[in-house]
Amino acid sequence: MQNQIKSFQNDKIKFLNQLKEKSRVRKREKRFIIEGKREITLAIQGGYTITQLYYCSSIIPLTEISTLITASQHQIELFEITSEIYQKLAYRTTTEGVLAMAISKDIDINNFALSSKNSLILVAESPEKPGNIGALLRTADAAQLDAVFIANLKTDIYNPNIIRSSVGCIFTNKIATGSSGDIIDFLKKHNINIYGAALQKSIDYHTQDYTNPSAIVVGTEATGLSDIFLESATQNIKIPMSGVIDSMNVSVAAGILIFEAKRQRGFTV
Repeated sequence: MQNQIKSFQNDKIKFLNQLKEKSRVRKREKRFIIEGKREITLAIQGGYTITQLYYCSSIIPLTEISTLITASQHQIELFEITSEIYQKLAYRTTTEGVLAMAISKDIDINNFALSSKNSLILVAESPEKPGNIGALLRTADAAQLDAVFIANLKTDIYNPNIIRSSVGCIFTNKIATGSSGDIIDFLKKHNINIYGAALQKSIDYHTQDYTNPSAIVVGTEATGLSDIFLESATQNIKIPMSGVIDSMNVSVAAGILIFEAKRQRGFTV
Protein backbone atom coordinates (compact mmCIF):
# COMPACT_ATOMS: atom_id res chain seq x y z
CA MET A 1 0.00 0.00 0.00
CA GLN A 2 1.31 3.45 -0.89
CA ASN A 3 0.80 6.89 0.61
CA GLN A 4 0.75 10.25 -1.14
CA ILE A 5 2.77 13.22 0.04
CA LYS A 6 2.02 16.64 -1.43
CA SER A 7 3.60 19.06 1.03
CA PHE A 8 7.19 20.18 1.55
CA GLN A 9 6.31 20.53 5.23
CA ASN A 10 5.73 16.80 5.64
CA ASP A 11 8.05 15.44 8.34
CA LYS A 12 9.29 12.64 6.11
CA ILE A 13 10.25 15.08 3.38
CA LYS A 14 12.03 17.32 5.87
CA PHE A 15 13.99 14.33 7.13
CA LEU A 16 14.93 13.25 3.62
CA ASN A 17 16.20 16.73 2.91
CA GLN A 18 18.36 16.62 6.05
CA LEU A 19 19.81 13.29 4.94
CA LYS A 20 20.61 14.82 1.58
CA GLU A 21 22.30 17.91 2.98
CA LYS A 22 23.93 16.95 6.29
CA SER A 23 26.65 14.38 6.88
CA ARG A 24 26.15 14.49 10.64
CA VAL A 25 22.50 13.50 10.23
CA ARG A 26 23.43 10.59 7.97
CA LYS A 27 26.00 9.41 10.52
CA ARG A 28 23.71 9.86 13.52
CA GLU A 29 20.67 8.22 11.98
CA LYS A 30 22.63 5.56 10.02
CA ARG A 31 20.44 6.37 7.02
CA PHE A 32 21.13 7.86 3.61
CA ILE A 33 19.42 8.62 0.30
CA ILE A 34 19.89 6.78 -2.98
CA GLU A 35 18.70 8.41 -6.18
CA GLY A 36 17.96 6.54 -9.39
CA LYS A 37 16.68 3.11 -10.36
CA ARG A 38 20.11 1.72 -11.31
CA GLU A 39 21.72 2.82 -8.07
CA ILE A 40 18.85 1.46 -5.97
CA THR A 41 19.01 -1.85 -7.81
CA LEU A 42 22.76 -2.10 -7.20
CA ALA A 43 22.24 -1.29 -3.52
CA ILE A 44 19.69 -4.09 -3.17
CA GLN A 45 22.01 -6.51 -4.97
CA GLY A 46 24.81 -5.36 -2.66
CA GLY A 47 22.86 -6.37 0.43
CA TYR A 48 21.67 -2.94 1.55
CA THR A 49 18.35 -2.65 3.33
CA ILE A 50 15.94 -0.22 1.65
CA THR A 51 13.31 0.98 4.10
CA GLN A 52 11.38 3.52 2.00
CA LEU A 53 10.84 4.38 -1.65
CA TYR A 54 9.63 7.76 -2.90
CA TYR A 55 8.58 8.08 -6.52
CA CYS A 56 7.08 10.63 -8.89
CA SER A 57 4.47 8.98 -11.11
CA SER A 58 4.85 11.63 -13.83
CA ILE A 59 8.46 10.47 -14.31
CA ILE A 60 8.47 6.74 -13.53
CA PRO A 61 5.55 4.27 -13.70
CA LEU A 62 4.48 2.27 -10.67
CA THR A 63 5.28 -0.98 -12.51
CA GLU A 64 9.00 -0.12 -12.44
CA ILE A 65 8.77 0.72 -8.75
CA SER A 66 7.11 -2.63 -8.13
CA THR A 67 10.13 -4.32 -9.71
CA LEU A 68 12.41 -2.67 -7.16
CA ILE A 69 10.18 -3.71 -4.28
CA THR A 70 10.06 -7.29 -5.54
CA ALA A 71 13.86 -7.40 -5.79
CA SER A 72 14.27 -6.49 -2.12
CA GLN A 73 14.01 -9.09 0.61
CA HIS A 74 12.84 -6.48 3.10
CA GLN A 75 9.53 -4.73 3.58
CA ILE A 76 9.56 -1.30 1.94
CA GLU A 77 7.26 1.64 2.62
CA LEU A 78 6.10 3.27 -0.62
CA PHE A 79 5.28 6.96 -1.03
CA GLU A 80 4.14 8.86 -4.09
CA ILE A 81 5.39 12.45 -4.17
CA THR A 82 4.74 15.41 -6.43
CA SER A 83 7.17 16.51 -9.11
CA GLU A 84 7.86 19.69 -7.11
CA ILE A 85 8.90 17.70 -4.04
CA TYR A 86 10.93 15.31 -6.15
CA GLN A 87 12.87 18.12 -7.80
CA LYS A 88 13.64 19.57 -4.38
CA LEU A 89 15.05 16.27 -3.15
CA ALA A 90 16.75 15.09 -6.34
CA TYR A 91 20.48 15.64 -6.60
CA ARG A 92 20.87 15.11 -10.33
CA THR A 93 19.54 17.28 -13.14
CA THR A 94 18.79 14.22 -15.25
CA THR A 95 16.71 11.97 -13.11
CA GLU A 96 14.67 8.78 -13.03
CA GLY A 97 11.92 9.78 -10.63
CA VAL A 98 12.71 7.54 -7.68
CA LEU A 99 14.51 7.96 -4.36
CA ALA A 100 15.20 5.45 -1.62
CA MET A 101 16.06 5.64 2.03
CA ALA A 102 18.62 2.98 2.99
CA ILE A 103 20.37 1.80 6.14
CA SER A 104 24.12 2.41 6.32
CA LYS A 105 26.52 -0.49 6.68
CA ASP A 106 29.27 -0.87 9.26
CA ILE A 107 32.43 -0.08 7.29
CA ASP A 108 34.94 0.12 10.14
CA ILE A 109 38.24 -1.54 9.17
CA ASN A 110 38.34 -3.23 12.58
CA ASN A 111 35.21 -5.20 11.67
CA PHE A 112 36.23 -6.06 8.10
CA ALA A 113 36.67 -9.66 6.99
CA LEU A 114 38.63 -10.59 3.88
CA SER A 115 36.97 -13.03 1.50
CA SER A 116 40.11 -13.97 -0.45
CA LYS A 117 43.43 -15.49 0.58
CA ASN A 118 45.19 -13.66 -2.25
CA SER A 119 43.58 -10.26 -1.98
CA LEU A 120 44.13 -7.32 -4.27
CA ILE A 121 43.12 -4.14 -2.47
CA LEU A 122 43.04 -0.44 -3.28
CA VAL A 123 43.80 1.98 -0.46
CA ALA A 124 43.06 5.68 -0.85
CA GLU A 125 44.57 7.89 1.83
CA SER A 126 42.82 11.13 2.78
CA PRO A 127 40.84 11.63 -0.44
CA GLU A 128 39.24 15.06 -0.43
CA LYS A 129 37.04 15.20 -3.52
CA PRO A 130 33.87 13.10 -3.71
CA GLY A 131 34.35 12.93 -7.48
CA ASN A 132 37.75 11.30 -7.05
CA ILE A 133 36.37 8.82 -4.54
CA GLY A 134 33.58 7.94 -6.95
CA ALA A 135 36.06 7.48 -9.81
CA LEU A 136 38.24 5.24 -7.64
CA LEU A 137 35.23 3.10 -6.78
CA ARG A 138 34.36 2.77 -10.47
CA THR A 139 37.91 1.64 -11.23
CA ALA A 140 37.82 -0.84 -8.35
CA ASP A 141 34.55 -2.26 -9.64
CA ALA A 142 35.95 -2.61 -13.17
CA ALA A 143 38.89 -4.57 -11.78
CA GLN A 144 36.70 -6.53 -9.34
CA LEU A 145 39.05 -5.82 -6.47
CA ASP A 146 38.65 -7.66 -3.20
CA ALA A 147 38.28 -4.44 -1.23
CA VAL A 148 38.65 -0.68 -1.19
CA PHE A 149 40.03 0.85 2.01
CA ILE A 150 39.74 4.59 2.60
CA ALA A 151 42.06 6.09 5.19
CA ASN A 152 41.12 9.29 7.00
CA LEU A 153 37.93 9.85 5.03
CA LYS A 154 37.10 13.57 5.05
CA THR A 155 33.34 13.14 4.55
CA ASP A 156 31.02 10.18 5.00
CA ILE A 157 30.99 7.48 2.35
CA TYR A 158 27.25 8.00 1.76
CA ASN A 159 27.66 11.58 0.59
CA PRO A 160 25.27 12.00 -2.38
CA ASN A 161 28.16 13.27 -4.51
CA ILE A 162 30.09 10.05 -3.92
CA ILE A 163 27.08 7.89 -4.75
CA ARG A 164 26.44 9.91 -7.90
CA SER A 165 30.04 9.99 -9.15
CA SER A 166 30.52 6.28 -8.44
CA VAL A 167 27.40 5.52 -10.57
CA GLY A 168 26.39 3.05 -7.89
CA CYS A 169 29.79 1.35 -7.54
CA ILE A 170 29.75 2.29 -3.87
CA PHE A 171 27.35 -0.65 -3.59
CA THR A 172 29.35 -3.10 -5.72
CA ASN A 173 32.62 -2.78 -3.79
CA LYS A 174 33.55 -4.05 -0.36
CA ILE A 175 34.56 -0.89 1.48
CA ALA A 176 36.21 -0.23 4.81
CA THR A 177 37.42 2.96 6.45
CA GLY A 178 39.79 3.77 9.27
CA SER A 179 42.90 5.73 10.19
CA SER A 180 46.09 5.22 8.21
CA GLY A 181 47.55 3.39 11.19
CA ASP A 182 44.56 1.07 11.56
CA ILE A 183 44.62 0.18 7.87
CA ILE A 184 48.37 -0.47 7.91
CA ASP A 185 47.92 -2.71 10.96
CA PHE A 186 45.19 -4.63 9.15
CA LEU A 187 47.33 -5.14 6.03
CA LYS A 188 50.35 -6.29 8.01
CA LYS A 189 48.26 -8.61 10.18
CA HIS A 190 47.05 -10.35 7.02
CA ASN A 191 50.51 -10.41 5.39
CA ILE A 192 49.45 -8.16 2.52
CA ASN A 193 52.27 -6.40 0.68
CA ILE A 194 51.92 -2.61 0.65
CA TYR A 195 52.83 -0.73 -2.53
CA GLY A 196 52.72 3.02 -2.04
CA ALA A 197 52.38 5.25 -5.08
CA ALA A 198 54.99 7.93 -4.41
CA LEU A 199 58.01 9.69 -5.87
CA GLN A 200 60.17 9.25 -2.77
CA LYS A 201 62.42 6.17 -2.63
CA SER A 202 60.35 4.55 -5.36
CA ILE A 203 60.96 2.31 -8.35
CA ASP A 204 58.96 1.81 -11.54
CA TYR A 205 55.65 0.13 -10.81
CA HIS A 206 55.93 -2.51 -13.56
CA THR A 207 59.04 -4.04 -11.98
CA GLN A 208 57.09 -5.39 -9.01
CA ASP A 209 55.27 -8.70 -8.52
CA TYR A 210 51.63 -8.20 -7.52
CA THR A 211 50.59 -11.85 -7.78
CA ASN A 212 50.80 -12.25 -4.00
CA PRO A 213 48.40 -10.51 -1.58
CA SER A 214 48.83 -6.84 -2.43
CA ALA A 215 47.51 -3.42 -1.51
CA ILE A 216 48.07 -0.50 -3.86
CA VAL A 217 48.01 2.77 -1.94
CA VAL A 218 47.38 6.19 -3.48
CA GLY A 219 47.40 9.56 -1.78
CA THR A 220 46.11 13.00 -2.62
CA GLU A 221 47.24 14.81 -5.74
CA ALA A 222 48.37 17.78 -3.64
CA THR A 223 50.44 16.13 -0.90
CA GLY A 224 50.76 12.45 -1.79
CA LEU A 225 51.08 9.77 0.85
CA SER A 226 51.75 10.45 4.51
CA ASP A 227 55.02 9.48 6.14
CA ILE A 228 53.41 6.55 7.92
CA PHE A 229 52.48 4.92 4.63
CA LEU A 230 55.78 5.81 2.97
CA GLU A 231 57.68 4.19 5.83
CA SER A 232 55.39 1.16 6.12
CA ALA A 233 55.34 0.26 2.43
CA THR A 234 56.83 -2.99 1.24
CA GLN A 235 57.95 -0.92 -1.73
CA ASN A 236 57.12 2.56 -2.99
CA ILE A 237 56.31 2.61 -6.69
CA LYS A 238 56.02 5.26 -9.39
CA ILE A 239 54.62 5.60 -12.87
CA PRO A 240 57.29 6.79 -15.34
CA MET A 241 56.12 10.05 -16.92
CA SER A 242 57.61 11.93 -19.84
CA GLY A 243 55.71 15.21 -19.56
CA VAL A 244 56.47 18.45 -17.78
CA ILE A 245 54.48 17.75 -14.62
CA ASP A 246 55.20 14.91 -12.22
CA SER A 247 51.67 13.97 -11.16
CA MET A 248 48.36 12.86 -12.62
CA ASN A 249 44.77 12.47 -11.44
CA VAL A 250 44.64 10.00 -8.57
CA SER A 251 41.97 7.82 -10.16
CA VAL A 252 43.95 7.61 -13.41
CA ALA A 253 47.10 6.63 -11.52
CA ALA A 254 45.20 4.04 -9.49
CA GLY A 255 43.78 2.56 -12.68
CA ILE A 256 47.23 2.14 -14.23
CA LEU A 257 48.60 0.42 -11.12
CA ILE A 258 45.57 -1.76 -10.50
CA PHE A 259 45.37 -3.07 -14.03
CA GLU A 260 49.07 -3.91 -14.08
CA ALA A 261 48.36 -6.09 -11.04
CA LYS A 262 45.36 -7.59 -12.85
CA ARG A 263 47.50 -8.26 -15.94
CA GLN A 264 50.06 -10.11 -13.85
CA ARG A 265 47.27 -12.18 -12.33
CA GLY A 266 45.95 -13.09 -15.77
CA PHE A 267 42.93 -10.85 -15.32
CA THR A 268 41.35 -13.50 -13.10
CA VAL A 269 38.76 -12.47 -10.55
